[in-house]
Order: sequence, then structure tokens, then C-alpha cells
Amino acid sequence: MTARAERIRTPDQRLRIFVSSTLQELAPERKAARAAIERLHLAPVMFELGSRPHPPRELYRAYLAQSDVFVGLYWDRYGWVAPGEQVSGLEDEYQLAPADMPKLIYLKESGGEREPRLVELIDRIRQDDTASYSTFATPEQLAEAITGDLATLLAERFDLSRVPDAAALPPVVAPDTVTPLQPLPVSLTRFIDRQDELARIAGLLAGGVRLITVLGPGGIGKSRIAIEAARQAAPTLPGGVAFVDLAPVRSVEAAVGVIALAVGIRNTGDAPVADKLVTALRTAPPLLLLDNAEQLADNAAELGRLLANAPEVRAIVTSRARLRVSGEQVVPIGPLRLPAADEPLARIAEAPAVALFVERCRAVRPDFELTDENRGAITSICAMLDGVPLAIELAAARIRVLPPEAMLERLDRQLSLLSGGSRDLPERQRALRSTIEWSTDLLAPAERRLLEVLGVFAGRFSFEAAEAVAEAVDGTEDALTLLDALIDSSLVREHDHEGRPYFSLLATVREFAWESLDARGAQRAARDAHARHYRAVAAAAARHLQGPQQPDWLGRLLQERTELRQVMRYLLSTEPAAAAEYAWDLYVYWWIVGNLGQVRDWMSSLLDLPRPLPEHARAVALYFAWAISFWQDRLPQLVPGLEECVDLFRGTGDRTGTAMAMVSLAMARITVPGGGDAPGAPTGFAPGSPAGVAAASAAGSAGASLAPGADPVPGADPAPGAVGAVPAEAGPQEVHAPAAVLTDTLESSLGLFRQAGDRWGEAMALVVLGRVFFATGQTDAAAARFGDSVDLARTVGDSLGRAIALHHRGWTDLIRGDAVTAAAAFCEALGLSVGLSHQQGIAYGLEGAVGVAAARGDVEAAGRLQGAAEQLRDRTGLYGTPTFMPHVFFTAPLTTGEHAEEFEAARSSGHRMSPQDAVAEALRVLGPVDGG
Repeated sequence: MTARAERIRTPDQRLRIFVSSTLQELAPERKAARAAIERLHLAPVMFELGSRPHPPRELYRAYLAQSDVFVGLYWDRYGWVAPGEQVSGLEDEYQLAPADMPKLIYLKESGGEREPRLVELIDRIRQDDTASYSTFATPEQLAEAITGDLATLLAERFDLSRVPDAAALPPVVAPDTVTPLQPLPVSLTRFIDRQDELARIAGLLAGGVRLITVLGPGGIGKSRIAIEAARQAAPTLPGGVAFVDLAPVRSVEAAVGVIALAVGIRNTGDAPVADKLVTALRTAPPLLLLDNAEQLADNAAELGRLLANAPEVRAIVTSRARLRVSGEQVVPIGPLRLPAADEPLARIAEAPAVALFVERCRAVRPDFELTDENRGAITSICAMLDGVPLAIELAAARIRVLPPEAMLERLDRQLSLLSGGSRDLPERQRALRSTIEWSTDLLAPAERRLLEVLGVFAGRFSFEAAEAVAEAVDGTEDALTLLDALIDSSLVREHDHEGRPYFSLLATVREFAWESLDARGAQRAARDAHARHYRAVAAAAARHLQGPQQPDWLGRLLQERTELRQVMRYLLSTEPAAAAEYAWDLYVYWWIVGNLGQVRDWMSSLLDLPRPLPEHARAVALYFAWAISFWQDRLPQLVPGLEECVDLFRGTGDRTGTAMAMVSLAMARITVPGGGDAPGAPTGFAPGSPAGVAAASAAGSAGASLAPGADPVPGADPAPGAVGAVPAEAGPQEVHAPAAVLTDTLESSLGLFRQAGDRWGEAMALVVLGRVFFATGQTDAAAARFGDSVDLARTVGDSLGRAIALHHRGWTDLIRGDAVTAAAAFCEALGLSVGLSHQQGIAYGLEGAVGVAAARGDVEAAGRLQGAAEQLRDRTGLYGTPTFMPHVFFTAPLTTGEHAEEFEAARSSGHRMSPQDAVAEALRVLGPVDGG
């Protein structure tokens, strides 16, 4: 495959299809194309779906750079040629498409005379052997052609030849979905000026400075400069760049958690997040871009300690105040340069403040030009706004209704009046604050009320969320039209994720909106409505996160994760019982994103409240408090705590909750001394035996079966003489419960899941029961349970559950000597985990490949993949089960004797592999071998 083809994603990862055409004459065809693309669960990338305000050329260039397939729709028109350009956007889009990007071109039968320049373009396309070319007559024919051609293209480009029974496995996924770092925001507008500041930051980074504070007032452009500086530095940074938005954060402790999340740390509760963060930053030190850090300036010592403990990490911080941390170098940001009024027109156009104003005006009115007639008004507007970029953007957004002369007159009158109320602010802050207020004064009353309500959102939010809160607070009925007006006014920013729009407010605008909402006494109403909406989202997620819509819902929740956490904090302080039910609904989400450690802390705080919780809420709190703890905190109160949890769930009639708690109770009885029904009774598992190894494995990592602190991976000693025999000293600790107690408890939980019609829970419980059977030597029964779990998860459409069951089946097959079947199971599980960006599953997939490579005697591959898996676990804080790592038993013979030096060299090499390269290597290993 070509390099481009390797980027093709599974449908769950939403391949981006760029659609190019003229808008007016092909509107029905564009609608049909979009429907055909979405029917295949792919993401259409179309001009009308783009963020605004934007220069059109910059928008389509930015989207084209992120797309995977080019679709061209042509008829009779060539399209508009912008001033100063030589070709239309239609031709420019085709020329900018990379040579190796697949191109599907559709020409509508001519309805008249085709424009000559379009004829020339079509002739060139016909000679392009990288493009597919066909004609159509109706939108229906076009939709059918696009559907068939995209399906064929994906089938041809997915490489399925490397695994046994390929037709039954998912396509090879794109490694670029593996990286855990939060990427830099993508800007769709041109970066103007600031070359001196960029050079200063680049020089400091090159000189080894580790903490650079980009300093300036709100709206001055700090974030944009820092992002551009980080983007330019990224190619030279092996650890990459992690973007961290600290705007919603109000404490150092919360900041550590947000930084950890941005660099890919999963808070599974097995160790303090701060410790995991230091380990990750030492392992693969990235450049941290900490945006909006001013609220932490008075407590920035923690950041200094973090940098001291991870000496290779560097940070660019944007702030309105100095952090005053040792080693800090400040890059002050001032306003954009203003022109002199008597300069020639060409020089005025080059002045950054004017260039920004004109560009933003063109986003609203593409025909807008700087002329001798309006130059005086424009330069005066920019000077009046003190060259502050955000103020200039807000003013330019009004060009549709206010020409420069009228805008200057209103600004002059209103800024003089409004500035008087902000005398305590620095001059540039007064200019910005006054401009925001002036801009909102130009809104219709309903538009201003909506803006104020949007101040309740801390991060990105969906239109549905905005509509629900606005309707609850103000009875707003036409939120879409009002939101569109706020976007056009540059007060709200629009973002796109997988074809779905999301919105956000800049920090300064959000502060203004929130204060305005407080002034009319509506903050509490907004918070309550905000919480009600996301509680409804959580309830819907509980239904959809266990089925075929799991990837879509996971992506949706991740986009609004800041809001989800904000709601949890609000409920903890206002409605504790509701907080527990909210956590319960989002259980699978917390699990996949690796945040169950934080949930445990939240729920533990509820158990400490003086007022008792309702029974079901207490059951939920106990479940999260204890079920996530047992695999690392083997405390004597674990079993009593989970027994109370079972009783409470049973008392409320919640069969699913009862069954889940019973599974966790069974696991606790394995690990806790005296945890069985009969203290001192024979365990049924001899320490160090294959059964004992498997039982300890079940105990150590069963948390991910139904109480996931880590995902489950079964295992036992290989058969005598097999590759990877377990050294005697590698045996686990003694387990503490009779096998009959475990099987009875788990069979009862299965019955409850079936009574509740909960096939997802049944599939998960089958995994745990299979592990117990395997541990007691009942290999056939174990294999049957794992197979049943795979089938159930496949029927339900649950990718996570299927990956877990496949991991178990893979290890069982490998231990029984069937490396080929094991490789197929691991390969499918790894693909599913990458599709979900589930880092723990990816780590287990790499370790499955380690076992397969070791079983085949491929020392170098086994070493590289083990090093890569260790690196990924360190980077994400997912350390796996401390008492059991199955692949280690297969690699043990390679770590001593004649292969030891080769294995360790390969392992060291694996530590330097990127997650993407490691996944590609694992997929290669998991493919068939000669004669395999």
C-alpha cells in the first residue's frame, strides 16, 4: 500500500471524505453526496459544514489537509475566482489534493454550455491516472455511484491478507489513532504577524529554556502565538506536543489531573495521578502547552516541582500574570502594529492590525476591500481598539451591517461611554472589555440572552446542549438562528468533529457572559439546566455505550468531557444521590477513558457525608469505592463492603447492579485472606501451579471484567516443555477462596444478567467465570465460556467487550499451543482497541503479540514489542496487573541464556518506538507465517 493508503480508517474512526464542487448549482447533488457518505458511517468534509468566521480559501485548504479521499462533483460552472487569485476554489481544491490521495470524480451531464475553464480542468482530470472518473444524471444516481465506489475503495485499500480468516476480522486500523497526546487546536485562519515573538520563543526553546510564559492581557493573541510556536517546534520534538486548556481549572490539584489527561494518563486508581504524570513525562518528555494558566499564578510552585521531577520536559504557558517560578522566561505580547494614517495604501494594508481587520471582514463579506475611501475609518478603528486582536475581530464581524465609517462613529460614541465603567482595568483590557460589551449591545435581546446562558459551558458543547439550557433558562425557541448570529459576530467559535459541530467561547467572552448572567440572577438556573441536560445525555449513553453505537457515543462524550466533569462536581455539592446515579450511567465511559480512579474518589466522598444516601445511590458509591480498589488494596473491609453493595442492589430490585457487584465480590474473595465463606478452608488452588497462576491473574486484573481498574488478561503456565515455561520464582501469591464459592457466585450473577436481559453484562461475567474454570483445570469449560462471551459481545455490537473476550481466548489458545488461532484473536482485539483509542486494550494487544512472537521464537520482535508495551504503559499510567503479566511467562526463557543479550537490545529499541509504529509491528507479527 502507499503511505496514504495506510491512513485509511475503519468506519468507526470516520474516514474523512472531502467533497469539492460549486455550491449553488449543485446543492441537491451535495446533499445526496453527504447522505451517501454518512450512510457508510464516514465523515463528509464540506464547505458549508466549516467553522466561521473564516476566509474561504483557508477553510478548504485546512480541511483538505486533514482528509483521506477526494470527491469532485462538476457540472457547468467553473466557480468564482477570488481577487488576487489565478484559479477558482474548485480548481484550487483539486490541485491541492495530494497526488496519492484517492480521487473520485463525478461529472453531471451538461445542462447547457459548460464554461471553458471547467472544460480545461475536466480534460486534465481525464488524463490523471490517479483519479477515477464517471458521469451521472440525477442526485439519486450520484448517491448510488458514491456509495459503491467508496465501498470498493475501502475494500481494496484495507490490507486483510496478514491474518488468518481475514474476512471475519475488522480492517487494519490507522496507527494515527493510537497516540495519547491531546493535539494542538487546528486553526482555519491565517497567522498574521508576530514573527518577532515566534523567533523569541524558538530561540528560548533551542537554548534549553524549560518554562516560557507568553504573557499578555486577554484577547491579545497569546494562545494563537503559543500554538503556532509549538506547531513549528513539533517536528524537532521526539516526545511530541500536548495541548492543555486550563481555562476551566481553579486549583493546582485539578490542573495536575487535566495535564495528566492531556498527555494520555489514565486515572485507574492504582497510583497517585501526580506520580503517574512524572513517570510519563520522564518516559517520553513532550512539550507542554499550558493555555490560560493565570488563575494558577499564585500557586505555581507545583508546576515548578513537576518540571524539576521531569528534567527533559519543557513548557510554554500562556497567562495574564507571571508564574514567578524558577527558570521562567517571559515573552510579553503587545498589540498588533498600527499604521500611520498618512502611509501609502499598500503600506497600510500590510500593517498587521489592518490586515487582520480586512481578513476578518472578508470572512463575512468576501468582496470587502481596503480602499482610499475607507482607509481612514479602518485605521482609526484599529487604533481605537488599541491593536487588540480579539477586539478587532469582534468589530470586523459587524461589517455586514456597519460599513467602516458607521462602525467608527458608533465605536467612538459607545467606547467613550462604556470605558468609564472599567477604570480599574489596564488600558488594553478596557478596550477589549468595552468592545465585547459594544458588540453584545448590537445583538438582538434574544441573542444577548443566549450568549449569557452559554457562559455556563466550560469547554466545548453541542448544539443540543446549548438549546436545552437556553430553553430551560429563557424559554428560547429558535436557538439555532440565535447561535448562528453569535458565530457570525465572532462571539462563539464553531468546531467540527467527525462531521458533527461543537461550539466554544473564548475565555474573555465566557467571563463576560457569566458575569452578565450573574447580573440578572440566572446563574443557578443555568447550572441546574446544564446539569439536567448532561444527566439526560448520561442516561442515553448508558443504553448506547454497550452496543454498536459505542464508538460514536464515546467520541461524542469525549468532545464534551469538560462539561461532564463540571456536572459531576456540581452534583457532588448539590445533589449527592444524583451524582451517584450520574456516575453509574457513565460507567462504561469512565472505564474506556481510564478515569475510574477519579470516579472512585468522587464516590468515596459521598460515603463520608453525614447525611445517609438513598439505598441505590449508596450501592453505587460502594461499588465504585470498593470494586475499583480490590486489585491493588487488598484490605480486610473489601469483602464486607462489597457484600453490603450486593445486598443494597438486591434490595432495590436492580438485577444488573446486583450481578455486577457479585462478580466483584467473587474477585475480592480470591484476593483477600479469609475472604472465603469458610476461613481457613482449602483454596483449591496450589500456589505456583497453573491453576494458581490463572486464579491470581483473575484476581489481579478482574477489575476490568466488571470493575475495571485494569483490563482482564487470563493466563497460566504453558504446558511442560512449551516455549515460555513459567519460572518457579514467577509464581503468584496464594489465593484465598474455594473454587466452589467463586463458581456459585458467578453462576448466580449470570442468572441475574439473563433475567435482566443484560447481554452485555452476561458476556462480561462469562469471561470471569471462564477464568475460574481455567484456573481449576477445566480447560474445555473455560474455552466454551470465552467463546460464548465473544459471540454475545459480537451480537450486542460491543467493541470493548469483544476485545476483552478475544484477549482471553487468545491467551488460552496460545497457552494450549495454538499460536495461529491466538494471533487471529489478538489481532482482532487490537484492532477493536485502536478503534476505541482504548490505551489499556492496545497495551494488552501489544503484549499478546509479544507472546506470539516468543512462541514462534522471534526474539527480536518479542523484545521490541515488550519494550513498546512497557513504554505505552509508562506513558499512560496503565501499569497492568502487578501480580501477573502473561507475556512475561513466554519471554522468560528469552531473558536468560544465549538469547538474553539480543532480547534486551530489542527491548531497549522498543522503548523508543512510537505507539503507531508499535501497533504496525504487532499487526505484522500477528499475521500468518510461512506454513502457519
